[in-house]
Amino acid sequence: MIVPRILRRAARLNAKALNSVRSLQVQAGVNAEKEAFLAPVESHPGVWGLALNRPKSKNAISVKLLEQLRECLETVKYDKGVRTLILHSTTVGSFCAGADLIERRTMSQIQVNKPCPMPTIAAIDGPALGGGLELSLACDLRVAGYNVTKIGLPETGLGIIPGAGGTQRATRILGPSRAKDLIFTARSLTAPEALDWGLVNYISTPESTGYDRALSLAEQITRNAPLALRAAKQAISRSDDLALETGLGLRAGDIRDAPQD
Repeated sequence: MIVPRILRRAARLNAKALNSVRSLQVQAGVNAEKEAFLAPVESHPGVWGLALNRPKSKNAISVKLLEQLRECLETVKYDKGVRTLILHSTTVGSFCAGADLIERRTMSQIQVNKPCPMPTIAAIDGPALGGGLELSLACDLRVAGYNVTKIGLPETGLGIIPGAGGTQRATRILGPSRAKDLIFTARSLTAPEALDWGLVNYISTPESTGYDRALSLAEQITRNAPLALRAAKQAISRSDDLALETGLGLRAGDIRDAPQD
């Protein structure tokens, strides 16, 4: 009895993953001329996707992609209908392979620094290297596909250092010792290793994708009060800059009324 039950569950998971893939393919077709775009997740009210759409280059970060990402973040920042935002790739088995090396020298600083008031999740379903991992570190939470094998900051192997906040965000997430280990060795972690390190928050089951697990997480988050989520995010984000007594005194109303970046 247990084996058939497991097989039925696997079939349901595979069907769900297939539907997600088809949805992403449709979005990519409609927005074929864009390297980054926003789209609602129709099956999950309040959840939107911020899609990376450079399939031929594995979503390597170009000047155009950066500009469109910034435009999308500026747009979504003021949209109260967006309860949770998922950063993802439109291509199966992909996330972001880092900076486009052809355009890298024209970029003074590869950084997306537009704060989003709503919770953000990175769905990592392929290599997240260099600037790609740094994009995910700028999100509140990270979810990786079980089979992802390349998550890391390889810049020191190229004679440079992480240039989009990796040295700072990785240190805040991992602590100095592990951040140094990751950056000094230029190693790549598998999804289970990244989960063990604390670099990602969740990984999918072997039968599903990081995007599917991110949708499940977004659904859980979106059940909660949107104003409370935004206030909680702002309070947590400000904790590094405030004395403990000041932070303890913050109330939701104080935060909602405070000026936004």
